[in-house]
Amino acid sequence: MNVKNFYLVMAVFGTLVPWLFFGAFFAQHGPDIPLFLQSLFVNGAAGGFSADVLITILIFWVWSWRDAAERNVSRWWLVLPASFFVGLSLALPLYLYLRERG
Repeated sequence: MNVKNFYLVMAVFGTLVPWLFFGAFFAQHGPDIPLFLQSLFVNGAAGGFSADVLITILIFWVWSWRDAAERNVSRWWLVLPASFFVGLSLALPLYLYLRERG
């Protein structure tokens, strides 16, 4: 498997695994977005992890935006909805895949 295909496989994996957890949450609580966001910071462990990931996503956006401009990566903007609807586990391998495509 070449690195481009690895990134694509990891993008799929990085979508499915978080959505197993998100799906379980929404199956139990319904489409309660405020509760979902509140749950990200329900305790110190969850809050620390959530803050870490949110800060990392912000850094990734800035880096990937600049990198995409330098390398002429088409469809860079796809990482934005990917990070909002799934997270960095999709956005990062998706960007690396797009970067490998040229």
